[in-house]
Order: sequence, then C-alpha cells, then structure tokens
Amino acid sequence: MEPTAETGLKIVVVGGFGVGKTTLVRSVSEIRPLTTEETFTSAGEEVDDLTGVKAKSETTVAFDFGRITLGPRHVLYLFGAPGQPRFWFLWDQLFTGALGAVVLVDTRRVDDCWYAIDRLEQSGTPFIVARNDFGGPPYTPRELREALDLDRDVPVIDCDARSRESAARVLITLVEFLTTRFGSSTGPLDGPWPDGRPGGAP
Repeated sequence: MEPTAETGLKIVVVGGFGVGKTTLVRSVSEIRPLTTEETFTSAGEEVDDLTGVKAKSETTVAFDFGRITLGPRHVLYLFGAPGQPRFWFLWDQLFTGALGAVVLVDTRRVDDCWYAIDRLEQSGTPFIVARNDFGGPPYTPRELREALDLDRDVPVIDCDARSRESAARVLITLVEFLTTRFGSSTGPLDGPWPDGRPGGAP
C-alpha cells in the first residue's frame, strides 16, 4: 500500500447464497484475497437452500476480504458477506463502518436478496444493485427495480463477477453514487481505477 494512503473506505458485498460475492472480491482485489470458504458438506444440505446452486462445492463461513488502491491517498477495502441465513448474525459487524454496499442478484433467485436489502435499509447503509449474469430471466434494470421495490435513486446495473473489468465497473458505480449522495464528505477520490478511469469522476 502507498505510504501516502490516508483514507480507507469500507465496502461490503452482500446477497444470497451462491450469488458470486466471493468471485467478485477475488476478481477485483489487487492483493491475494482472504477467503473463509470451506467444503460444503451433507450436513449443510439439510439447513441451506441449494435451489439453483446444487453444483456449489464450497461456501463462505465468515467473510471475504480484498483491497483496491484508488490513488495515492485512498484505499478501498472489500468485505464479502456470507449468504446463508445461519451466518447472518455476522452482518452487523461487517456493516459497522461501511461507507456503502453492493447487493449482488441472481435473477433465477431474486427473492434471495430481499433480506440483504432490508438489512441495508434498516442500517441506513447506501447501496447499489448489481445483477450477476447467470443466464437467468432477462430482467431489464427497470423491471428488476420494480421487482425489488427499490427507491428511484438506487443504481441498478449488470455485471459479470468473474471479470475484473466488470467488477471494477460495479465499484466505480457505487463510489460515484456515494460521491453524488454525500458530496465532498468522502474526499476527492483521485488516481486511476483498475480500468484506467479517474476515481470518483462522474
């Protein structure tokens, strides 16, 4: 990390089980990400809903962590939250101090993100919604906004969590949303993003 770094911005990535949170953190992190994935066992099958993710062999049991340097002064810290209900008790700690959040959505299982959105709204944490491409029903951003009953100012975008460029675009969208919402309270986000764009530029 640059010795001139002054500000660490905490972002959380939330959503349903198997929606791609770990994949997004891995794709965009500039460091080797910390993951807490464990092999999925037969015991887990009895308590977790595997609809649409039966091929999943590992699951996050605490959180994922990655980092992106936005410029000489700002660093973005990414925390990926576990998706299963039995690990939701960890979310309060993960949300503490978070500047904003990304809600990942699989349109085959839209209902799985309701809890994440509800928790973020209750905590007052600003968020955007990113539809991860699993080949599900082709919701338009407007249709997805209506299905999730989102406020009009909440950005809704498409992404491929496997792609570094696409994952970076998600984070750019979030930080631009936060910059617009809070003005200069987060400070100028100078320096290049992973895709070469100047950080924080509308």
